[in-house]
Amino acid sequence: MSPFTEILLGWSRPTKRAVQVLADVVLLTICFVVAMVLRQESFAFFRDRDVWLTFLPAMIISLAVFIRFGFYHAVVRYISSTASGVIFGGIVASAAALALANWSMGFPLPVTVPVVYGLVALFVIGGSRLTMRSVLSRGNAAARTGVVIYGAGVAGKEVLGSLRASPEYRAIAFVDDDPAVQNIRMSELRVHAPDALPDLIERYGAQLVLLAMPGTSRRRKRDILARLESLPVEVKTIPSMRDLVDGTAEMGDIRDVPIEDLLGRDPVPPDADLMAADIAGRRVMITGAGGSIGSELCRQALRQDPSCLVLLDQSEFALYTIERELAALNAARDVPVRVVPVLGSVQHPQRTVATLKRHGIQTVYHAAAYKHVPMVEENVIEAVRNNVFGTLNLARAAVEAGVEAFILISTDKAVRPTNVMGATKRLAELICQAHDLRQDGTLFSSVRFGNVLGSSGSVIPVFREQIASGGPITVTDPEITRYFMTIPEAAQLVIQAGAMARGGDVFVLDMGESVRIVDMARRMVRLAGLEPWIRGQDPEGDVEITFTGLRKGEKLYEELLIADATAETAHPRIMTATERMMGWPELSRVLDALWIAMEAGHDEPIRTLLQAAPLEYRPEVERRAA
Repeated sequence: MSPFTEILLGWSRPTKRAVQVLADVVLLTICFVVAMVLRQESFAFFRDRDVWLTFLPAMIISLAVFIRFGFYHAVVRYISSTASGVIFGGIVASAAALALANWSMGFPLPVTVPVVYGLVALFVIGGSRLTMRSVLSRGNAAARTGVVIYGAGVAGKEVLGSLRASPEYRAIAFVDDDPAVQNIRMSELRVHAPDALPDLIERYGAQLVLLAMPGTSRRRKRDILARLESLPVEVKTIPSMRDLVDGTAEMGDIRDVPIEDLLGRDPVPPDADLMAADIAGRRVMITGAGGSIGSELCRQALRQDPSCLVLLDQSEFALYTIERELAALNAARDVPVRVVPVLGSVQHPQRTVATLKRHGIQTVYHAAAYKHVPMVEENVIEAVRNNVFGTLNLARAAVEAGVEAFILISTDKAVRPTNVMGATKRLAELICQAHDLRQDGTLFSSVRFGNVLGSSGSVIPVFREQIASGGPITVTDPEITRYFMTIPEAAQLVIQAGAMARGGDVFVLDMGESVRIVDMARRMVRLAGLEPWIRGQDPEGDVEITFTGLRKGEKLYEELLIADATAETAHPRIMTATERMMGWPELSRVLDALWIAMEAGHDEPIRTLLQAAPLEYRPEVERRAA
């Protein structure tokens, strides 16, 4: 950027406007002089006071029109057709005022002077703006990020318009997979084949590839991202079609690539009948309503028109946040849903029963749990109190209050657990199954799935923060893998699974293929336009990946089934697991012993009891030694 351009861009906005007004006064005066000289072929009129009195109204009217229509509020760099229309209107009004003043005052200006003046003024005023825009754009181009737009469809064109109004980005070219649009020009930019990307990056200094394909499948996006990973550019995207339709984002918004696009897993459209079965027209309560899964269950439930939606959470802030969000969604509905926030905990049996009875709850989604593995390992007593006895309290209360459907949100960590969190959630599953066997009024089921993307405990937000700060990215083990699913998909599948329950079911969600965490970290770094490296394995790059060792209670691989016995359901992503159940007499003995140990306030007796119970719980240290 030249020193002249830096000075211009450094001026305050009032200074810029004052300079523009002053420049127009000078330019309009010069235009008038040029028009007079062209007609009279002399400068004798300079000494004629009446000539300048005739021009004065024209000057005032021109500036008045420019000011009235916000001409001086426009940034010169982004002058548009609207501003051009204001120039034309102002100059025409100015020329008309000059002619009218000349006629009304009887001054001897040649009749054609207003016409010549108008033509010259249009050229000079408009040309000066275009010249300044060109100078400033060229001067500022080096400071703006060069962007290649991937996708030459309607979305790509709209994104181009947003980029041209942005002080941060400059569009270089389009790229599209469709041969039918390659090599043509769209909005002055050429459309290239994807193979041309390396040349565009080198020749034009592109620093960012922007995916403008909101309606493309995730599988297709995954293939595109795999091709872009090796290029020395950052990759970003525009909002998804869902966000655009919901009004939560605009086409011009630029975002990081959602991690679900890296996984390439397209969700199965939900079955409308299953989604509505346990919710539509019913009184529903969601525990842990302010958590990652609980809050999404609230959003999904609201769309199914329950007669009442009760939100239970022990965190005041989390409850306040989701209640406000649902209130905003309710405001856009023709018939708002009655939403009741309840501050409380499933650890309090009397309070839980009273809440269920007061609101006549018919369906319960039990998402409240302590589930951060390392945190639970350090707080065993509270994990048992909340995850085990909180579930027991809620199950008993549901039976007493006549709840019709009870759906427990479980976890893949309940399968052959290596940590306290998994062991307590497996006990919660057994509690639900035992209560289903003991009575006929309430239908109990559990839904088991793995990690959800973007949840409060997800590694993805942590990785993004670490990349933004220059690293290092911390991964526990080079071989650790996890299953992943988006929060909306998980919540929809939970609701649909619950609707298929016959009693005591343990549903298992199809999580797709497991992902190596270190591979995901590498891809995230590359899509940020940087190079990942591991000490001792790679040449030094931009962001280092380091291994910190497995945390307490963490396992390398997650499982979804204890046994291999599964059955298909009506939904392609939902299976049922056939696993060992415990009758109430056997389970109650385990629970009684756990309660005594918990009340005594010592962790180790609790761990011993969990290992002795038929949960297949073995800490990871013992499992590795075996």
